Formats: sequence, structure tokens, C-alpha cells
Amino acid sequence: MRKIVLAAAATIGALALSACSEKAAETTDEAAAMADEATDAAADVADAASEAAVDAGEAAADAAGTVADSASEAADAAAGAASDAADAMTGE
Repeated sequence: MRKIVLAAAATIGALALSACSEKAAETTDEAAAMADEATDAAADVADAASEAAVDAGEAAADAAGTVADSASEAADAAAGAASDAADAMTGE
């Protein structure tokens, strides 16, 4: 009888330990899934930030080109006006 009680107690202990191990495994799997989702979200944020940086760089380059073109046109206009003024002064 004593052996049966000890065997039953050992079996109950093993089942309880098995249930705890299964719950721990489920929790670990859930944590791993959440970590994967967080990693994916971080990668998405990094991609969006990279695209935004590229877009900002392209916009800055376009703006710089526009400013350079406008400055060149203004310089040409000023040179033309100076030339006209010099011609008017010399009577040509």
C-alpha cells in the first residue's frame, strides 16, 4: 500500500511539473511571437524613416537647384541692366 501511495504521489508531482513546464513553454512561445512582431514593427519604422530621409534629401536638392537657377537668372538680368546703363551713359 505504501508503495502505491508513493507511486501515486510521484505521478501527481510529475503531472504537476509537466503542466507547469507546458505553461512555461506556451508563455515562452507567446513572448517569442511578440518579440518577432516588435522586430517587424521596428523594421517598418526604420524603412519609413529611411524613405523620409531620401525624400527630404531629394526635396533639398530640388530646392537648391531652383535657387541656383533663380540666382543665375538674376545675375544675367543684373549684367544686362548694367550693360544697358553703361551703353546709355556712353551714348551707344
